[in-house]
Amino acid sequence: MTVGKTSAGPAPRPAATGSELPPAHSVIICVGLPGLAISTDQGQLNGHGLEGFYRAGRRVLSRCQIRIAGREPLAVQARTTAADRARFVATARLSPGGGPDPDVVVERTRHADGTERITLHSAAVRPLRLPVEVALGTDLADLGAIASGRAGPELSASVHDSGLRWSCAAGGSSVTADPPPSDALASAGLLRWEFDLPPGGTAGLELRVRLDGAGPVRAAGRAATSPLASARATGDHPAIRPLLDTSIDDLQSLLLRDPAHPTDTHLAAGAPWRCGLAPADALVAARMTLPLGTRLAAGTLRTLARTQLRGQTARSGMIPGPRRDAGAHLPAGCTGTEATLLFPALLAEASRWGLSRQETEELLPTAERCLGWLRATVGEGTYLCDPQPGGAARCETQAHAHRAAVLGADLLDAFDRPGGAALRQWAHELRSAFREEFWVDDRGGGRPAAARAPDGRLVLQLGAAAVHLLDTGLLGGGEQAPGLLDRAQTEQLARLLGSPVMDSGWGLRGLGTKEAGYNPFGHRTGAVRVHETAIAVAGLAAAGYEKEAGSLLRGLLAAAETFGHRLPEMYAGEQRTDGSAPLPHPAACRPAATAAAAGVLLLSALAGIRPDAPAGTVTLRPVRSAPLGEIGLTGLRVAGAPFSVRVSRLGLAVVEEADGRLQLRS
Repeated sequence: MTVGKTSAGPAPRPAATGSELPPAHSVIICVGLPGLAISTDQGQLNGHGLEGFYRAGRRVLSRCQIRIAGREPLAVQARTTAADRARFVATARLSPGGGPDPDVVVERTRHADGTERITLHSAAVRPLRLPVEVALGTDLADLGAIASGRAGPELSASVHDSGLRWSCAAGGSSVTADPPPSDALASAGLLRWEFDLPPGGTAGLELRVRLDGAGPVRAAGRAATSPLASARATGDHPAIRPLLDTSIDDLQSLLLRDPAHPTDTHLAAGAPWRCGLAPADALVAARMTLPLGTRLAAGTLRTLARTQLRGQTARSGMIPGPRRDAGAHLPAGCTGTEATLLFPALLAEASRWGLSRQETEELLPTAERCLGWLRATVGEGTYLCDPQPGGAARCETQAHAHRAAVLGADLLDAFDRPGGAALRQWAHELRSAFREEFWVDDRGGGRPAAARAPDGRLVLQLGAAAVHLLDTGLLGGGEQAPGLLDRAQTEQLARLLGSPVMDSGWGLRGLGTKEAGYNPFGHRTGAVRVHETAIAVAGLAAAGYEKEAGSLLRGLLAAAETFGHRLPEMYAGEQRTDGSAPLPHPAACRPAATAAAAGVLLLSALAGIRPDAPAGTVTLRPVRSAPLGEIGLTGLRVAGAPFSVRVSRLGLAVVEEADGRLQLRS
């Protein structure tokens, strides 16, 4: 998969990896973009594989090894304490014949901003003189080169200030220490200290890693101006609170500022591979996080509006995006198609959640150009092909196009702009054709085709892409937009998604187990993709299929607990059994923007919050079966004001805090 480069640094998913490259699932990742720190659970940075501190996609330090009295401490625990930091604990025995107890406890706190705090605690009964040395090194390699196994050798160091410095043609980096070392050996890349510790005493040092020409890392998500509300969840199910807490923490860590417009923030796709802007992922995540406020949606929309293609070409009006693999049965799709269709839908829904009329109107011309591209590309036909021209008509692309047309028409009407009637007419024609030509009747009750090939042949695969047919969008008055399927077809799709063929017990598989080419680890052919499972839960619940929604929801929450509530973008779709755990996908991003945003969507979908800020109303359609028992959500944002809601074990929703001007509807 290819992802474009941005100022946040290149972040391609590797096409091939060297034998010594550790898979992403086995490392501890601290993220506070543009800073990133990757290490194993041993705590030491040994310069292997992905290990190191990164700034804007460049490895500024790859090796940081501590030795005490000439020995490496023994690692005993490693854990992530927040999205941007981790704590490592090790012990050291210094007295021969002194028994099993350690003399020194070594605690390391590693931050994504390039800071590492090392604290030595004496557990000895006598005073200790501790010679401490830290071996440092780096190759200043680009993350893309490291991922492809093309990183170069370590560079030579020079003594610099109170530490060491490295440089190459691409730039330089340095490490400074506080307190300054008693000795610095450039040839060996060593910093040395001697500490005197009384019994029970403590000593510490701090290392600061910097990229030449760059100031300290100021993560956008850690600023007071973060666009995401700090919502909280409570309830009967033990996973509710940590899931939302971790989701918001991960989202904060992935925020990036547009360098030319620093008030606009958007989400990077995920760490470690995709730390730059991926337009479709950013829009999907911004849409799922609308319950946390509209500021992220506004910043994302403004950032992408500046990338929209202009001029007199067939692509005029598109939001550009790279190709994306679609599995063995379909050619690669264009994420730019998805982004272009998501833009007007997100703008329309952000307006419902409380984006101001002025901000909406400023972004409306970009949305109009997106809709103009849609109508021009479809032309006299019925379906939107992807990639254009002459590509397949994909099921999910028609769902995205239909939602863009229906919500876009609603948006145009609200601002007295022309074009709404034509969009609705085309959407009506698409619905009629899709129900006849995309639906395949069989002895099992039928299914939607995955795509129509250019020659009209149907691609008969049952996969998670079909969930987008349930994601119809939000109109005024709390009403869901019409979808491409009729009621009977929707009921059949719900049955299929809830069957063991698709529901792995940990979430929704990307491809049904009975389909040719099914692979539980295939990122498009069987793995559980978290955000698609969340979309399925929300769509099934909105359509009234609460049993199927509840099963997928409980499976995803169980998976979240095994991943420490930091869900990866995907994991293997193997069937859940007693005592089993979901198998990590070795190439998955974790954290990932869409997976973190899925936690917000899942919990807000349980409450069924459907605002219409322009009309001054909010409708609640909670999941009546209350699959997680009682749930409370506080600190959400509706119409720019705090919003809190509680759903009882009987499935009844009560608003506990809201803008006094909002009228509640049920």
